[in-house]
Amino acid sequence: MIAYIGIGANLGDAAANVDDAIARLSMLPGSRLLACSAKYRTAPIDSSGDDYVNAVASIETSQPAADLLAALHAIELAHGRERPYRNAPRTLDLDILLYGDEVIDQPALHIPHPRMQDRAFVIVPLLEIAPHVIIPGRGPASGFLPAVLDQGISKLA
Repeated sequence: MIAYIGIGANLGDAAANVDDAIARLSMLPGSRLLACSAKYRTAPIDSSGDDYVNAVASIETSQPAADLLAALHAIELAHGRERPYRNAPRTLDLDILLYGDEVIDQPALHIPHPRMQDRAFVIVPLLEIAPHVIIPGRGPASGFLPAVLDQGISKLA
C-alpha cells in the first residue's frame, strides 16, 4: 500500500524534528520510504506559536492503516509530543493523509485526512512528490491548489 504522511513541527528545532521523522519513517517495519518533499515554512492555521516546518513523505507499507497510525504516534512521542488541546503547538505532528485509495472513517482514524485539501502545507508538498495524486472521494489534489495559495508557504533552502 502507498501511504502519504504529512509531517509538521513548530516547537524546538522544528526542521531537525522533521528530518528525524523522515529518517524514522524510512525505518518503519514492513515499510520503505519512496519520496519526500522539500521542507516548507508556513504560518500556523487554527493554532498558535511559531511558524511550522512541514513536508510530505510517501511510503510503501504492508502495515494496516491503524498500525501505521500507532507507529506514527510512537515517533511523535519519541519527540516529546503532547496534546494539551486541539491544534496545540507541537514538537512533531505526523498524519496519514492518504492510504492507497481507501476511505476510512473511524473514531481515531479518518482517511483521507479531513482537511488536507484546505491546507497549503499539505497540498503544495504533496503535489511536489505526487503531481497526479487523487484524493479519494474528492478528486485530483491539483484542483485544490488555487484555493490554498493565499495561505503563505515558502520552500526552505
